[in-house]
Amino acid sequence: MKSLLQITGVLLVAVAVLIYINSQLTDTSSRASSGTITVFNWGEYIDPELVTQFEEETGIRVIYETFDSNEAMLTKIQQGGTRYDIAVPSEYMIEKMKEEDLLLPIDQSKIPNLENIDPYFLDLPFDPGNQYSIPYFWGTVGIAFNPTLLDGQTFESWSDLWSPELEQQVILVDGAREVMGMGLNTLGYSLNSTDEQELRQATDRLKELGPNVKAIIGDEIVETMRRGEAAIALVWSGQAADIMYVNEDIDYSVPQEGSNLWFDNMIIPKTAGNVEGAHAFINFMLDAEIAAQNADYVGYSTPNLPALDLMDPEVTGDTRFYPTEDMREELEVYRNLGPVMLGKYNEYFLEFKMSMNRN
Repeated sequence: MKSLLQITGVLLVAVAVLIYINSQLTDTSSRASSGTITVFNWGEYIDPELVTQFEEETGIRVIYETFDSNEAMLTKIQQGGTRYDIAVPSEYMIEKMKEEDLLLPIDQSKIPNLENIDPYFLDLPFDPGNQYSIPYFWGTVGIAFNPTLLDGQTFESWSDLWSPELEQQVILVDGAREVMGMGLNTLGYSLNSTDEQELRQATDRLKELGPNVKAIIGDEIVETMRRGEAAIALVWSGQAADIMYVNEDIDYSVPQEGSNLWFDNMIIPKTAGNVEGAHAFINFMLDAEIAAQNADYVGYSTPNLPALDLMDPEVTGDTRFYPTEDMREELEVYRNLGPVMLGKYNEYFLEFKMSMNRN
């Protein structure tokens, strides 16, 4: 009888342990599907109210961090110190991250709102079938300018920036692809050129712009232009829209020689800790009402078709920010040029910036 009681006691303890382990596993699974996600995004690239709304609707807490360049984002993800669940790189960087096996495949069955995306922005060369990325925003690179400070001058050509009358009036965004691309486009070359002679010519051409350059900066461009502290800026289209919202004197143009058509997509890094939560966040951001509110706040162009119907038609009908498909065909998408050539772009851009310091 004593032995039987001992055996029964052991069995009860074992059952209790199994129940505890199972409850812990269930709790861990629950935390993985709700719990927390860490989102890594560009600065001022989401309506904060939507982050709060997502948390309230899903019970998932959002840790939100920002970066100021694709390259900075890549470095942080490569280092792996933080397990980001969502990041928002541009198209050429998505290509690179795929090559480096840094991305998890997207389970499209968990993103029913994907049907809201305009087919034009799906199945693009940098991610066929959208296996690893989902569209977020898109836009162009161009010139924001204040005609009231320029005697009514406009900018149909990149070469207009080189006018001697514009000394210390031009601000450039601190981006190698954008600035080198401008130099290449000015000479009639592709902004994806891998010809070192063309890159050398573009750099020398940029050095000639030096006397007109007031500063090479990042997000500060928006406030600088809003306050009228500079007349002209090389910017992304959404930055221009943000500036124009506050300062109605500002205009925006994409020069006739061509420019960059870019796409920013949401991805799930391979080191993500909450894959279920990441899919929930992507699907949330693709809801038509959410996408419309986000586009109104951020100022960039949304690829979400039903969202366009919920937005101000004066905004969505403005071809400066929503260029027609025919207009888009005249623009060029950045391609991943590989680490060696991207290094060359950075070297030439640094050479240009160093020449500015000597002026």
